[in-house]
Amino acid sequence: MGTNLRALAAYVTAAGVLTTALFGAPPAAGAGTVPDLTPWQTGTAVAGTAVAGIGKGNGTVGGDLLAGHGIIRPAGIKPPPKTEASAYVVADADTGVVLAAKDPHGHYLPASTLKTLTAVTLIPKLDKNRKVKPSEEASNVEGSAVGIVPEPIYKIDDLMRALLMVSGNDAAVALAEANGGVKKTLADMNKEAHKLQAYDTVAKTPNGLDAPGQRSSAYDLALIARAGLALPDFREYISTKVAKFPAPKDDPKKKKKKKRDDDESEASESPAPAYYEMANHNRLLGRYKGMLGVKNGWTSKALGSFVGAARRDGHTILVVIMHHPGGFWEEVAKLLDWGFAARGKVAPVGQLVGPAPDPKPSSSPLAVRPSPTPGAADAGAAKARGEDPASNGAGATTPLLIGGGVLVLLALGAYGLRRRRRTPGDADG
Repeated sequence: MGTNLRALAAYVTAAGVLTTALFGAPPAAGAGTVPDLTPWQTGTAVAGTAVAGIGKGNGTVGGDLLAGHGIIRPAGIKPPPKTEASAYVVADADTGVVLAAKDPHGHYLPASTLKTLTAVTLIPKLDKNRKVKPSEEASNVEGSAVGIVPEPIYKIDDLMRALLMVSGNDAAVALAEANGGVKKTLADMNKEAHKLQAYDTVAKTPNGLDAPGQRSSAYDLALIARAGLALPDFREYISTKVAKFPAPKDDPKKKKKKKRDDDESEASESPAPAYYEMANHNRLLGRYKGMLGVKNGWTSKALGSFVGAARRDGHTILVVIMHHPGGFWEEVAKLLDWGFAARGKVAPVGQLVGPAPDPKPSSSPLAVRPSPTPGAADAGAAKARGEDPASNGAGATTPLLIGGGVLVLLALGAYGLRRRRRTPGDADG
């Protein structure tokens, strides 16, 4: 753009700003939405909470200290037990206080811990007593599966249990289908993550199977788990040790076995049971005092991940680990023990934030309520007063038109003045 054109653009822009300042303008599209930024660029400090590092700093979600990548711990108490996990969070689930962390906002593959977001998103949307028929695609999903078939024998309730108890990848896809499809469900999941201020999280699959661009963080998984613990059905699913799951009946057309040799009578086939039992994959459930459950996960790329909550003496401690190379159950138990010992005795290092408020639409100051027949009421009133309706209507809009015209003329005049003052040597570029 040449110098002359840039000057004109600048003056016209200035005129537009002045017009907005004088008369107002409608808000820009999407002005009330939360931007899709990294946690170092956006965040919400918890007002009125005495938490170290929360304030006017780097804007990290949950507090400035949580921007660190190393171990973040309070003073005055022994450090948290060692863990091979690349990231973790220990928090008081009741108050949201973060007691200790390591690389809490680091981006990692979540594996099946992402199923917590699937559940938190879909539990409020789907009738748990509704029966569904999974597709062939859902029935053939790779990885851990509960073994569904394309028959209408499953309730949403059954699939949710399979999702959270035995990490059924097939159940996750069947639930997504019941919500209108995988694409819609992923959009709903990502919207829910933003609502919870889990800005590190991007869901690309409903079951946590690795996919390009999919990620989460220990902090986000803590936010999601805390939201889940507020749902009665979620709490029931994660704490169930053993449950019955529907099984398909035998094909009635299946032939009976032929007679065996000797004098054996024809062996009749016994009918398949109407259900089979599935056991929760959480090894701490029933072994660790007060364990409520939540979710574990593993893939060869994500390595081990775990979200767990336990409740003792009226208090709930939440532990999240990510990217663990081996067995983590004992380490998680020790982190829970440390959390219970530290709760209420140390200065917090951060805060699990609450959901973001819904954006409120704002109307333009220039908005005018139209009459049923535009201009008719004003014209009638003007005639009653003995005035000229055309003159009266023009008078109502003239100030705005004149004001806008003056501004444009000012801009053009300034542009012309600048052009006259242009010094030799200026060139179009």
